[in-house]
Amino acid sequence: MRLLLIEDDVALGEGIHQALGREGYTVDWVQDGASALHSLLSETFDLAVLDLGLPRMDGLEVLRRLRDSGSNLPVLILTARDATEDRIAGLDAGADDYLIKPFDLAELKARLRALLRRSVGRAQMLIEHSGISLNPGTQQVSYHGEPVALTPKEYQLLHELLSPPGRVMTRDHLMQLLYGWNEEAESNTLEVHIHHLRKKFSTDLIRTIRGVGYLVEERR
Repeated sequence: MRLLLIEDDVALGEGIHQALGREGYTVDWVQDGASALHSLLSETFDLAVLDLGLPRMDGLEVLRRLRDSGSNLPVLILTARDATEDRIAGLDAGADDYLIKPFDLAELKARLRALLRRSVGRAQMLIEHSGISLNPGTQQVSYHGEPVALTPKEYQLLHELLSPPGRVMTRDHLMQLLYGWNEEAESNTLEVHIHHLRKKFSTDLIRTIRGVGYLVEERR
């Protein structure tokens, strides 16, 4: 899951960035509204965490322009503005959730998981496909009832391919998802992760779409 963190408080931003990175998210971080809007409109993310009091463009304006572009990206507002009218303004501008600072990291993580489930139309926690059971809450994975150990990148990749299956995922999209802006990766890194997933589950699980990317077939 690739997340854009929009927060101008450096200490808080670093803390959130590290905490969500440990949870398996690929986190890209910007510190002003103009950079945030450019990133949101030009790149692909699974969700955004948005502060309101930002330099160069207020967070509410970022959100309004994002929604005016037609994007339905899940957005969680994370702000110290706790007045009822501020919450109403944020939700009316198109936010999917609103969390007040100071906050508990465990609650932030739970709200992000809920937003991700809703964004793919899945109210239930478990993702199940072809003998695979994946729990986004605990990041535990099993295959025909037996636990399977995955690296964080393998877990991210499997989660994306199964959310939901039946979509062709381009190589560029998957590389952005796994590595974002700040991590270096070898040219064959994605293929290595795909190879490991096929070994751990089934050689038929992930299809290569030549010249495009990869696909997990829908169950018939």
